[in-house]
Amino acid sequence: MEKIKMNVPVVEMDGDEMTRVIWQWIKDELILPFVDLKTEYYDLSLPERDRTGDQVTVDAANAAVRLGVAVKCATITPNADRVKEYDLHEMWKSPNATIRGIMDGTVFRTPILIDSVKPIVRGWKKPITIARHAYGDIYKAVELRTDEGGTAELVFTGKSGKVERREVAALKGPGVLLGMHNRADSIESFARSCFNFALATKQSLWFSAKDTISKVYDGAFRDIFARVFEEYRARFEEAGIEYFYTLVDDAVARVVRSEGGFIWACKNYDGDVMSDMISTAFGSLAMMTSVLVSPDGKYEFEAAHGTVTRHYYRYRNGEETSTNPVATIFAWSGALRKRGEFDSLPELVRFADALEAATLGTLNDGLMPKELAALADGPAEAVNTRRFLAETASRLAAKLG
Repeated sequence: MEKIKMNVPVVEMDGDEMTRVIWQWIKDELILPFVDLKTEYYDLSLPERDRTGDQVTVDAANAAVRLGVAVKCATITPNADRVKEYDLHEMWKSPNATIRGIMDGTVFRTPILIDSVKPIVRGWKKPITIARHAYGDIYKAVELRTDEGGTAELVFTGKSGKVERREVAALKGPGVLLGMHNRADSIESFARSCFNFALATKQSLWFSAKDTISKVYDGAFRDIFARVFEEYRARFEEAGIEYFYTLVDDAVARVVRSEGGFIWACKNYDGDVMSDMISTAFGSLAMMTSVLVSPDGKYEFEAAHGTVTRHYYRYRNGEETSTNPVATIFAWSGALRKRGEFDSLPELVRFADALEAATLGTLNDGLMPKELAALADGPAEAVNTRRFLAETASRLAAKLG
């Protein structure tokens, strides 16, 4: 068959360790035989980030803004042990945080469902998407530990010279202090990304915080969402979907009682925790997509999991691995589908649909990576990664005729 043509490249961000190996396997076996793939390539492996002083990450993020669609492999965020292992010049910050900052994006994470892996919450019938505001809160907080008593104050000095002070605590002895912030423009971008994504996927949107306790900080989130929603209200009504705000503890209770099929928007820390809870309750973090969406409609697709270090060391020693590639496959399919939608290429959209269907077909036929086979309710054969990709390639070729 003639390969499917592309007009505009996808930004390709390569990564680290086992996911980097699988990245190339996916391209070789599932994409290049069928698509005349065009990408603008950036190597975001840890050695290359170190060599360029992390400039390659900035360049990749700017390319995503320019071209509108990117696909990213999992990358290492180094700790002290990684600095020593890779002989790094410094402990580089998270590439995802850099990309999120430049794209001003919101992270949407959605589980991939198959028939034989049942959610722990038996009432869940449809995926629950977590929308995480990926800025501020404790992730950009300033911390202090004191060995003595004293008074802690929150002080703000405005550009006008106006000074505002609030007493945080009068400590009688040693303690710890945490100062965190957020930006109104970032919260508004978060709201717009959530409303746009809800309309694009035709799903209702929930937003939760704790404004009864945090009347100013969380109250700002509530108020900004409410103000921005007025611009979207008519479109939501036309689409037959709803938006509502509720307290985060009420949201948790509602989520557990629900059947799924909605977007749950959370502040940064809540979204970090709840996305792991949702992915585990649905089955596996390796079966969860992650897409970064900017308020002006730029997309970056990736898997929700990390670089699978343990499997990489085994692979490097010549051992066979059964690493789950599904979320990485869906990152590629998501990026190619969005590129096809942007560029009016229905053949590329159909290919992305067929790739996902072939992947799910392999799983539903009982051929699974080892960790997923252990969760299956019914017969399942644990296969290595290469066989899983080969079986998926065979099903894909059959679907494409």
